[in-house]
Amino acid sequence: MKKLLNTYTAAPLILRIAVGLVIGIVLGLWVPQASFVTVFGDIFVGALKAIAPILVFILVISSLASAGKGLGSRFKTVIVLYMLSTFLAAVAAVAASFLFPVTIPLAGLDAAQQTAPTGLAEIFKTLLTNMVQNPVSAIVNTNYMGILTWAIFLGLALRMVAGDRTKEVLNDLSGAVSKVVGWIIQLAPFGIMGLVASSVNEYGAAIFIDYGKLLLVLVGCMLVVAFVVDPIVVAIILRKNPYPLVLKCFKESGITAFFTRSSAANIPVNMKLCERLGLDKEYYSVAIPLGATINMDGAAITITVMSLAAAFTMGIQVNPVIALLLSLVATLGACGASGVAGGSLLLIPMACSLLNVPQDIAMQVVAVGFIIGVVQDSLETAINSSGDVIFCATAEFKEWKKQGKPVDFKLSDK
Repeated sequence: MKKLLNTYTAAPLILRIAVGLVIGIVLGLWVPQASFVTVFGDIFVGALKAIAPILVFILVISSLASAGKGLGSRFKTVIVLYMLSTFLAAVAAVAASFLFPVTIPLAGLDAAQQTAPTGLAEIFKTLLTNMVQNPVSAIVNTNYMGILTWAIFLGLALRMVAGDRTKEVLNDLSGAVSKVVGWIIQLAPFGIMGLVASSVNEYGAAIFIDYGKLLLVLVGCMLVVAFVVDPIVVAIILRKNPYPLVLKCFKESGITAFFTRSSAANIPVNMKLCERLGLDKEYYSVAIPLGATINMDGAAITITVMSLAAAFTMGIQVNPVIALLLSLVATLGACGASGVAGGSLLLIPMACSLLNVPQDIAMQVVAVGFIIGVVQDSLETAINSSGDVIFCATAEFKEWKKQGKPVDFKLSDK
């Protein structure tokens, strides 16, 4: 049994998910009477639903409490750049979703039809009421606005008063929750098999056309943010052509991150790249790990596009005010994205809660994310990780310009 388990976990997750996907398609098309496999999808979605509120709560607290301080104006600048780029990515995702609206086949829509609030008074009343709900009740009732609000307050408070040992405990808790998420994701092949079998049986193989459209919106938006939006931010700050820096970072960092699918695993690569750019080690040794936590352009895009796809599928009309709030929520949520592959997908229910999308529907969208994740998650990580170096370097180069030092994007041979 142990040998079989080791063999299973040793195989690449992408390969296992692909096998589960194929089996699910076969069962859905040609063995519809094998309805028992849908229980695997129910278990997988149920496990994700159970861990997601705890994940958001712990990761956001840990991220804010452990944020560095006292490294001068360049560090403040890089934090602003990280947050700004993530927010702009979310705004770009909202624009792309409205320009190219996508719907996806989901089960149980008839029983879950809801509408988003339309009036400003109703929007803010609901939002504020949810924000001040008891934090324990917020976790139990999966009220992500309350979870996010209390996590931010506690994280900021702990950042000011907590000692190093407390922050280490928080990091350990964050790591433990991420480990549990990793265990659940190991069940993804079985869960996807059950979910795909159920969906194909109900809607037919045409569902994969809709999945392809969703993936095209995600990929297109990520490429626009990476090669248009972020370079514009760098150009405004440095008053230089940003593309030599952007392209170097994608070549040296983005390609590696695409295959590792982990911003945390790509930190050593980014540290080496910062060294070759001639940056100060004391600065980038803090800024780069922080960027792996809060610079999440790709995650913000994923959360926003997938959440709006769920809303459009349910026929919910999203007005501009809610869209702006969604961008802010996606930004804050992305900053707490888990370090495991596919971690941003688990924050989709948080954004969906703002749009009045039920948790059962939101979790089905998460499962769809795992199906297209072989491309989505890889490109998301490449954008996130290369952006860490781009904005880390931009913040330091800005200080160089103030001091009259020449700014050169050339890499050393170190």
